[in-house]
Amino acid sequence: MKQSTALNILKLGNNVFITGSAGTGKTYLLEQFIQYLKSEQIYPTVVAPTGIAASHLKGQTIHSFFALGIRNDVVNNKYIEILLKKKYLQNRFSKLKILIIDEISMVSPEIFSSMDRVLSAFKNSPEPFGGVQVVISGDFFQLPPVSIEPKEKRFAWQSPVWRELELRSCYLDKKFRQKDKNLISILDEIRSATVSQKSHKLLESRYRKEFKFRGKYQATKLYTHNIDVDRINLEELNRLKTPTKLFKFTAKGDEKSIEKIFKTALLLKELSLKKDAIVIFIKNNPEKGYVNGTTGVVIGFEEENIPLVKISTGRVIKVVAEEWTIESDTGETVATISQIPLRLAWAITIHKSQGMTLDRAEIDLSKTFEVGQGYVALSRIKSIEGLRLMGINEMALRVDPLILRINNPIKEASKRATEELKSISKAKQEKQRKRYIKNIIED
Repeated sequence: MKQSTALNILKLGNNVFITGSAGTGKTYLLEQFIQYLKSEQIYPTVVAPTGIAASHLKGQTIHSFFALGIRNDVVNNKYIEILLKKKYLQNRFSKLKILIIDEISMVSPEIFSSMDRVLSAFKNSPEPFGGVQVVISGDFFQLPPVSIEPKEKRFAWQSPVWRELELRSCYLDKKFRQKDKNLISILDEIRSATVSQKSHKLLESRYRKEFKFRGKYQATKLYTHNIDVDRINLEELNRLKTPTKLFKFTAKGDEKSIEKIFKTALLLKELSLKKDAIVIFIKNNPEKGYVNGTTGVVIGFEEENIPLVKISTGRVIKVVAEEWTIESDTGETVATISQIPLRLAWAITIHKSQGMTLDRAEIDLSKTFEVGQGYVALSRIKSIEGLRLMGINEMALRVDPLILRINNPIKEASKRATEELKSISKAKQEKQRKRYIKNIIED
């Protein structure tokens, strides 16, 4: 489906599922839809499962927006009753008319169902997601939700409410990120589980290949495991000759809850920083100019060792300690941790890279343990020349058989949505668009 067709389907007020391979402009399409709504003085809400993914469309994490804390689901009605009493949430959800959920592949069915329960409660409506228009975007060939234990149902589309939404499928098929035919062929073969010998040889030709172009700009290093990312970041930090500043956490509350925060958040018990260190923010604070996923460089330290971080926009941020809390089901705070919201970022995990576009990357797939990791990593780059492959294993080029089975039905549903739009005259489409906008404004 063309982007213009998908945009017209969105403008009719349908619940829509936008999908397509990496680099087909899903984010760009959402940006166009958001701009269209804003031109009509309508402001949609954008959420995503991770801070980095949310930052692509200036949105929020699902957990933050829906006040889930560090919960993986909401099955306790008592907790929803507590949320219903919070004035700021009443105000937030009363204004919500259009919900955009990005990077849906990483959203579990439990989280997807929890969003529905929370919205239905606040909207006091039995309709799915409380009758709010839902626009979902993502590619199920990419990274699945993180789960400690194997689950029978892993994906958001396996939640009962997915079918109730009666989503129009829009399968985008034109690639914009990659122009390199060789890389496009490799990615397409991964998606069809038919990786050829030619593709294997192309990948082998990039094994530990030095980039032709040099300079200050370093290739982003993508690895599958945090332990490798931490090791590389420490090595890079030690290369800097500037003095080390150490930041230790403070905490209050019971020990089990404190440890639970450390297990579910990215914060460190001890954070070492130096001038010129590359860092990433791990907390949302739009008022101070950063979100979870914002990257920058430490340019120095103010009095009392406050780090000064220059981000890509050129803005310099004084980074002070933030708080992470955990609440009981009765809404009582049982633990709080305070720490500088930064981590080193010369290297990042493939999980955090989803949604990024990179000119070049050093990628290690030798320890791939999850379907989709290889596809996500390789689809971050624009051409095969931008790849330095450090290693690869058999798992790296695999995709989930279940996703292979549902791929063609989604494509067929997209074709039906195209034909349905064609059957509506331009005049009727315009009339429906105006009625859709009017209903949102007057609601």
